[in-house]
Amino acid sequence: MEPAGTVERGLAVLRALCAEPRRRTRATDLVRTTGLARSTVDRVLATFVHLGHLRIDDRDVLLAPRLMELGEAYLNGSGLPRLLGPHARRLADELDESVSLAVPDGADIRFIGQFTRRRTLSVAFRVGDTLPADRCAAGLILRDPSAPWAEDDQLVEPGLVAIAMPVRDPGGRAVCALSAVSHTSRHTAAGLREHVLPRLRETAAAMETALRTAPAPQSPPAAFHDASRAAKAELGTEYLQSLARALAVLVALGSAPGGLTLADAARATGLPRATVRRAVQALERTGYAAADGTRFVLLPRVLELGYAHLSELSLQQIAQPHLADLVARVRESASLAVLSGDDVVYVARVPTVGIMSVDITVGTRFPAYATSMGRVLLAGLPGERLAAITPRPLTSRTVASAGELAAAVRQAARDGYALVDQELEEGVRSIAVPVRDGTGRTVAAVNVATHAGRATPAGLVDRVLPELRRTAARIEADLRHVPAALPGPEGV
Repeated sequence: MEPAGTVERGLAVLRALCAEPRRRTRATDLVRTTGLARSTVDRVLATFVHLGHLRIDDRDVLLAPRLMELGEAYLNGSGLPRLLGPHARRLADELDESVSLAVPDGADIRFIGQFTRRRTLSVAFRVGDTLPADRCAAGLILRDPSAPWAEDDQLVEPGLVAIAMPVRDPGGRAVCALSAVSHTSRHTAAGLREHVLPRLRETAAAMETALRTAPAPQSPPAAFHDASRAAKAELGTEYLQSLARALAVLVALGSAPGGLTLADAARATGLPRATVRRAVQALERTGYAAADGTRFVLLPRVLELGYAHLSELSLQQIAQPHLADLVARVRESASLAVLSGDDVVYVARVPTVGIMSVDITVGTRFPAYATSMGRVLLAGLPGERLAAITPRPLTSRTVASAGELAAAVRQAARDGYALVDQELEEGVRSIAVPVRDGTGRTVAAVNVATHAGRATPAGLVDRVLPELRRTAARIEADLRHVPAALPGPEGV
């Protein structure tokens, strides 16, 4: 295969998967959909799995959260969500209506920002979704940006009404549409126009000021390591190095607002300039990049690569495959929980099958003070909140006082894990570690629980704790791409 052909075929396989992300798809399905040889599809899938963009569950091929880094590259490189998003969020709060940001994408518009109001009838569009440009207010205003505003009176869907205005860059080009969206149960089209138009106009002007005063694009720092060499040496012919390198170039093009020159992209990826040029040409041919003077920028079409679907994954959906991998390694049940008041609530669980098993289901609540996951979660709380918890004995081993609980929680904070030995129930022994967000805040905990007759406390620390920490790190890596799945500061 020629390198450019490899990239285009690899992206064709990925597009086929992303076109129906909820469907269970196997390699044989992708062969039929794309017309590619089975050997080609297998090599493409092996490469994406190695990169962490896909995973295989039995024989089903599933999108993985890390795939979102491609869409994130476009959003970062465009600069629009970062510059305009805070204005759109404030507008949604002031109007108490859903607000959208959209950009042109061929005959469609594609959403790059959604700030919705949660109601019985609410807007279900996601970042990355598209609408026909001739069937919505955002598309109509981008087609005719000389108009002062555009109106959608149930063009897209019965009951949905919207008003949109263009947002122009310093050169006067309409780069984005700002829309306020509501339902006819709240406003007629005329009523919505009267309600939102003055504030819509003010916000669009503030957005244009933000674009005009944004700092000039900066070149990214040099010297990333080309990880594809080691992967090629490890996997051999099953690893499509040119595809992996093209994706590295795609991500690099989004590392600075306004895109990169070929020389900048070569420095950012650690790849030869000729390799970068071939990758950029393949991305141009597939509609994911374009030249803007001497720089190359990503195009909104990148968001079709699974971004909308992955952005709505729940904490349970993110954690479940990692828990399954953990259970396969340690042969004990594993769970993930969050804090709810003074309790832990199980949000994901993979049990083992055996004569003796710990019978817990998703949604189960336990007092946080008597569980390993609870101790880990309590370690992230202010001292006064912890002091307000009064333990009560559940077994002869349960911590008996607020002082004992505080000491156990401090120990968990120092150790980075908690081990609870038959405090919740006689015979149940468990060990847990924290799951943290990008700021270091503990947002959940993951544990392994077993019968006391199957593992000693020392055995859990020696054999299970390293695997637990690896699992937590993988969940954290996925959550960095799907921040909407994170529970709030008070848990659930």
